Amino acid sequence: MNDTIEDHAPETHSDWPLRPWALAALLGLAGLGIHLIGEWGSDSWVPWRAALSAAVAFGALAFAFTLDRDRWKQPLAFAAIVALVMAGIAWRVASAGDHHADEPFWLAAGVVAIALALPLFQAGFHRLRWRTPYRQTHFHVWADAISAGGAVAFTGLSWLLLILLSTLFSAIEIDLLKDLVNEGWFGWTFSGAAFGAALGVLRNQLKIIGTLQSVVMLVFSIIAVPLAIALAIFIVAVLASGISVLWNATESPTPLLLSVAVASFILVNAVVRNGDAEASENRILRWAALVLALAILPLALLAAISTGTRISEYGLSPERLWGIVAVAVAVAYGLAYFVAPIRGGLTGWMERVRSANMHLAVGTCAIAFILALPLFDFGAISARNQVARLEAGKVAVDKFDFDALRWDFGDAGREVLEALASDDNAEIARLAAKARARDKRVYRPQRDHNRDQRLANLRFGFDAPDLREDVTDLVRVAVWHCNKPCVALDLGEDDDGRRRIALVENGNVQWEVLPAEGAPEPAHMIENPQPEQNADSQVEIREWSGRRIYIDGKPAGTPFE
Repeated sequence: MNDTIEDHAPETHSDWPLRPWALAALLGLAGLGIHLIGEWGSDSWVPWRAALSAAVAFGALAFAFTLDRDRWKQPLAFAAIVALVMAGIAWRVASAGDHHADEPFWLAAGVVAIALALPLFQAGFHRLRWRTPYRQTHFHVWADAISAGGAVAFTGLSWLLLILLSTLFSAIEIDLLKDLVNEGWFGWTFSGAAFGAALGVLRNQLKIIGTLQSVVMLVFSIIAVPLAIALAIFIVAVLASGISVLWNATESPTPLLLSVAVASFILVNAVVRNGDAEASENRILRWAALVLALAILPLALLAAISTGTRISEYGLSPERLWGIVAVAVAVAYGLAYFVAPIRGGLTGWMERVRSANMHLAVGTCAIAFILALPLFDFGAISARNQVARLEAGKVAVDKFDFDALRWDFGDAGREVLEALASDDNAEIARLAAKARARDKRVYRPQRDHNRDQRLANLRFGFDAPDLREDVTDLVRVAVWHCNKPCVALDLGEDDDGRRRIALVENGNVQWEVLPAEGAPEPAHMIENPQPEQNADSQVEIREWSGRRIYIDGKPAGTPFE
């Protein structure tokens, strides 16, 4: 390696003996603040508490990663911006309640934007713009990852040691450490301080981090060879067998394909490194990296086809819209990496890849930040798409997922469901009204190829038309019922006025309870009573008479009366 670590480190960086202590104090106080502000254990947070907790956590971490002895004003400004952005996102997430359906993705988008902005800021992108040296940006990406990983490992080891010591002292009836470990404020403070101390030590040792980078990238570059061979075989097999073989092998090929694309991206950069002087000279590794670079685009396109197929079959949902964003980013990287050897040739393609990395990182950071803002309502977009599919006849009324509008698309979905409950089509209005009335989510699989057969297997032991309709709706969404010939029996009402139904299938009996308005609740078995028993309890055999289910004259299931 011809370059030294100083070639990549910022000019203002210097070893700072007090850094571990300063970062331990900073993150220790941040941990204590998060404990005092947060509502841990609560299902929902007050927005201002969520915002302040996010500001303290992310702002302190951003400051810890960028702070230097002689350079604190710009890092403080950057940390303040990070705190403000994440506070706003956390406020929005905490305020969302059930009004929106994709709030976890807002937070994830914010974290992605901050994670990409951090090495760009450390490399001076805010001052140099596109003149920012790639080697510095690439160095900081790996340095931050190694520093964070090392600090997390040290924090875990510190906790193991603390628990060991607390147990040791507890053995001689000194419970101070044991009591402290059980205190929430201490756990947050100790974790923050341990993480900060380890981070400070690692940030003081950039030369060691640079060596670790070289070792990690060397190991990754070796892994690139078998992955390149495997991907080449995979792509040839898909082309020869047809893309349908992939759909038949897994229900969710998109995450798998994107994961392999990300792995290929990492391994390519492990070979490419900071510059031509550092790139591996091994021809096998270079060819493996080239194969992986070319494979990212086919993988991304297969993921795009998979996502498009799923959307064509089931329509849009907030999760699928976020999936479209992820696939679009993957396709952009894949296209850039595919074009690099074409434009740069076998000698200059690595430099093209480095240039693409810088531009795509900035673009991805901007996209993630924009998507974290309240500019798009993916729930409303999805709800409109689903209703359009229903109105266009692309999905049958009895196969339309009205429950998704009730639970998965936020207020926009419920507004659409409300409108459908007044639709001129009586069947649409009935099913929409039933979904609107439910107070529990009835989950159905995206692929239920046996539903028509399950409904055909269903027989009724009663004549009430409304009850038959309710049971049919139940079996339609409950894939565990009527996979073989089954019979529905009316067991009458319980003490709360809810209808009890027995579904008898293959000799087994399952009880369903329908609320008074007819909307199905999750299935549950009627359990045998279990009275308390003590040493003086009288246990005896008594005569009993009641009702139970019989199949061909033989008892089945538990007596229900």
